[in-house]
Amino acid sequence: MSQNKSFAGSLAVDLDKIHDSWGWFVALGIAFMVLGAVCIIGDVTATLVSVLAFGWLLVIGAVAALVQSFRTREWSGFFLYFLTALLRGFTGYLLIRYPFSGEVGLTLLLASLFMVGGIFRATGASTLRFPNWGWAVASGIVSVALGVMLLYQLPVISIWFIGFAIGVDFIFDGASLTALGLAVRHVPAGRDFARA
Repeated sequence: MSQNKSFAGSLAVDLDKIHDSWGWFVALGIAFMVLGAVCIIGDVTATLVSVLAFGWLLVIGAVAALVQSFRTREWSGFFLYFLTALLRGFTGYLLIRYPFSGEVGLTLLLASLFMVGGIFRATGASTLRFPNWGWAVASGIVSVALGVMLLYQLPVISIWFIGFAIGVDFIFDGASLTALGLAVRHVPAGRDFARA
């Protein structure tokens, strides 16, 4: 019995924290939507910044992996870990040194992922035929069509597509966070449950 009371008390405290911070969810959601709009308006700049940031993240990750590989020299997988770190660093260097070629390469990779993922999604859904499987097939077909469109319009589309896609993602994430914050605002707080 006391265990149930402690669980209910803990749940009430957690609900209070979430309920009282609904404004932060809404503010973060609005900030994401504004950032998404900025990315869409400046899609060429957002693409370039994204490629450079990805390159720097790869270089920083490569340095950390190199340090870790030399700290574990006795490990049997040292050489493979070392080569992976070098490849990561070299890829990051190329993205930083040649960001416009990196835009083309990343767009080509995205197009391939869209096509392969869409084919697997559509094939799997039509094979398994789970409830509402038609939506998954339609989603797969749209992904394949998007991948084909990206491939067809390379290299011109690579200048703006990544920034545009990031902007759209920020807008949808922001909208979902804003909706979550507004929904949490209308949920009773934990202290209201404790009184009941």
